[in-house]
Amino acid sequence: MIALPESGALAALALCAVLVAVNLASLAVAALRIGRKSRDNGGGLSKPSAFPAGAPVSVVRPLCGLEAFSEETLLASFRLDYPAYELIFCVAEAGDPVLPLLERMRAAHPRIPSRLILGDERIGGNPKLNNCVRGWDAARHDWVILADSNVLMPPDYIQQMQAAWRTNSGLVCSTPIGARPENFFAEVECAFLNTLQARWQYAGEALGLGFAQGKSMLWNKPFLEAQGGIRALNAEIAEDAAATKLVRAAGKRVHLVASPFQQPLGHRALSEVWSRQVRWARLRRVTFPLFFAPEIGIGALLPLVLTGFVAGSVAATLWLVGAGALWYGAEIALAARAGWHRSPRMLAALLVRDALLPAIWASAWARTAIVWRGNAMDIRTRDGTALETGPSAA
Repeated sequence: MIALPESGALAALALCAVLVAVNLASLAVAALRIGRKSRDNGGGLSKPSAFPAGAPVSVVRPLCGLEAFSEETLLASFRLDYPAYELIFCVAEAGDPVLPLLERMRAAHPRIPSRLILGDERIGGNPKLNNCVRGWDAARHDWVILADSNVLMPPDYIQQMQAAWRTNSGLVCSTPIGARPENFFAEVECAFLNTLQARWQYAGEALGLGFAQGKSMLWNKPFLEAQGGIRALNAEIAEDAAATKLVRAAGKRVHLVASPFQQPLGHRALSEVWSRQVRWARLRRVTFPLFFAPEIGIGALLPLVLTGFVAGSVAATLWLVGAGALWYGAEIALAARAGWHRSPRMLAALLVRDALLPAIWASAWARTAIVWRGNAMDIRTRDGTALETGPSAA
């Protein structure tokens, strides 16, 4: 331990107490927000949905390769309980292995209007956005949902997206919730996605700082076209960062669904969790550096351990142990309230997540290279110029 003067130890404890209080407040706010079917629009008064009843919707899903749950997530697209929607599937390569599965499903559901668009449009370095452009252009309806291939859509998926639309909405999104982990490192992925990232998404929205999430996006097509269309989302390497800035510049807000949608995880290796979290962290650091900088304080382990190291007293150690129990207990309580994955290994997964967070944060500042959909790119450039091709890390 480091023996600090009493004033220094008290300052360290005070700073740690502030971090604990901020994180507990964010957990409380998220617990209040998630699951509410009628949320406020930023003015403190509950408002009903402003989405036009029964309006037809185009659902655009970019696909790339076969994933562990591809059959289940694709099938869910054809089983949505909504009277007027069309499906548009976008596949960049004619030899993509997902195509036979997709064609079987389309043939098995002839009553659901669906189209396949082969070939992307290279508007920049974002492979998903490149794959979505032609689907967006082909969408027949004024309301368009862009949905990633690994989102597991419930039957009322469209209704849940619509229910979050307010008069001041520019975009409605859902952050992904990790579900059905099949090994320990998939549980670590759940710890990142659920009680950390989703929690902060909902806390930010409550403060009027909603951030877009690319997993599920509900757009009003005329609104986005008036701002430059889907190609305007190429203003940033990440389309959700560009969407956030575009919506705010138009004087609108990003709103979140009441209950975010699941992403089945299956098996995850530590290397997969690391590469994905580093990629997202580097993207956040480049696109929103002022918001990314405080992320060093969003995990419990670093501030509690460092404060214990410098405080050096039994009383301080006991306080820190109690604060850690309260912090992690609140995360587990949030998962329970929201109906998210929990298991006897959850605490261990939270600890491993928080042990990784400082290294991920530091890596985001140290480098700008990422691997996205098999493309290595330097995200210092706006268009994400591809540097080389390697195995997919999407």
